[in-house]
Amino acid sequence: MSDIDIENLELRLAYLERTAEELGDIVYRQQREIELLREWLARAERSLAARADGQAPADASEERPPHY
Repeated sequence: MSDIDIENLELRLAYLERTAEELGDIVYRQQREIELLREWLARAERSLAARADGQAPADASEERPPHY
């Protein structure tokens, strides 16, 4: 194997390592986003269930002002 072939393989390996690291970062960010969305969905489901049961919203920001 020539020096050029070895250098080409080293370049390809470096590229693949960088790509794998970038993809790992993307997967981590997407997993965090999924976790946040699940938390948001759970809160929304609890809020809807509470409204269906006739309870007042737990968060005052969800209430409509009296002039509505």
